[in-house]
Order: sequence, then C-alpha cells, then structure tokens
Amino acid sequence: MKIGDRGQVTIPKTIREKYGLLPQVEVEFVQDEGGLLIRKKTNQASPIEKVYGILKKYESTDPYMEEIRGR
Repeated sequence: MKIGDRGQVTIPKTIREKYGLLPQVEVEFVQDEGGLLIRKKTNQASPIEKVYGILKKYESTDPYMEEIRGR
C-alpha cells in the first residue's frame, strides 16, 4: 500500500467492514512508540473513565475487595 500524491491511503474493504469505518466516520491519527495508529474518533468515555474515582477511596483495592466480600 502506498500513500497517493494527495496524501490519501485506501483502507482495504475487509478492514473497513471489520472496524465499522464507513463513509463520513471521523478518524484520528495517534502517534505511538511503534508508529502511527488510526482509530475511530469518539466522544464517549471508556467504561473505566466513567467510573474512575467514584469510590473516593485512597487505599489499595485488595483490602476494599476483602471488606465488601465480608472477609
């Protein structure tokens, strides 16, 4: 695969279908130590980001897990 004169790359159809890269879907390019990543742009927070800090506990999770399990 090569980058065209206008900086465009064709993503193979099987990959577009697998990852839901339909026309008009926004993507972002992310620099990584290993190179460049392309991913669908999303405004949604990950499930981890949604609950991060909700317990407001500042201790190891191990004692907390033992506590809620009644041990």
